Amino acid sequence: MSPEIDLRDVPDDDRRARLFEAVADTDPGDGIEVVADEDPDGHLVRYQIERDRALGWEHARPDGVPREVYVTVGDSLDEAEFGTIDVRDLKPQRRHAALLDVFDELDAGDGFVLVNDHDPKPLYHELRSMYGDVVDWEYESRGSDGWRVRVTKTDASEAGAEDVVTRYDVREIPEPERHPTIHHRYGMIPEGGTMELVAPHEPRPLRREFDQQYGDSFSWEVVESKPNHCRVWITKRASGGAAEVGGSELGDSRDCGGTTDEEENSGAAQSGGVDAAPAPDETIETVEELDVRDLPPAQRHKQIFDAYDDLAGGTGFVLVNDHDPKPLYHQFEAEAGPSFRWEYRQRDLGEFRVLIGKAETDGTRGHEEEPESPF
Repeated sequence: MSPEIDLRDVPDDDRRARLFEAVADTDPGDGIEVVADEDPDGHLVRYQIERDRALGWEHARPDGVPREVYVTVGDSLDEAEFGTIDVRDLKPQRRHAALLDVFDELDAGDGFVLVNDHDPKPLYHELRSMYGDVVDWEYESRGSDGWRVRVTKTDASEAGAEDVVTRYDVREIPEPERHPTIHHRYGMIPEGGTMELVAPHEPRPLRREFDQQYGDSFSWEVVESKPNHCRVWITKRASGGAAEVGGSELGDSRDCGGTTDEEENSGAAQSGGVDAAPAPDETIETVEELDVRDLPPAQRHKQIFDAYDDLAGGTGFVLVNDHDPKPLYHQFEAEAGPSFRWEYRQRDLGEFRVLIGKAETDGTRGHEEEPESPF
């Protein structure tokens, strides 16, 4: 039986030292069981960097509390090798927070190899937006056996000090990737957390998507307005928080300028990649119908993603909604990887039906086009 180290009652300042000591006392090829009240992933990556020794770890219950992690000690790393962090068994809501913590602690020239189950491009945009051009991002492999990316901090840099969970400068993100990236990350931030967007003008089409998808569960505030530089804070309200969608209680909505109604409508008209109805996917077996029309918008999101998590490969459910759930597609597209399937079944006023499925993981796509959702 492997030794166990319990970090739950250890003071914050001592946790890393206690964990490092336990790992150092473990022979290569052996392992230890770690119990903690917060993710130890950042500490384990730091150990690999400082001690030049490979580690592997697996969460017994990826979303459980306390965290139960089995750590295996590997061989010494060569000078040019980086330690690895495999986030495939972590819930998406925890992946970005863990990886931001790891990157924040890196010294200039340090890095890690990220292993994920789909292209982690949204993380690249997030790191660049928060830390600038010190992020070096190199793909080592892209395939059904996992995506591996070598991430290096090329120079010293710190994220901004304001009270935001994350920041995206959408001016640096290709237009087709903007909305998927933002929806993907917004779904992960905790209640009360704030996402900052920096855009050339107020992203009104995105706000309309948020109004439609999330209802009164967010606030929207323009905090700075300058030519070609508009900062917007989007805060996720606690469940049940009140707001007037589209009204003043959503926050200060000063016009940042730079766009007209005609330009917005033109942009919306271009976002048609997901609208094209493909032939029915006969490889997906429908196992249930999920009608969320009677639920508050803040509760719909969780139920839909929980239903998707429960799907077995080759199965799906029919989502029934009172409006087009296209913003939800963007988040699935960014988070769910190549097994995600989306197929419109009905599009009528007040009733949209969409098959949301999980294919067998063969690495192929079930829809031909990527959505285009420019601001």
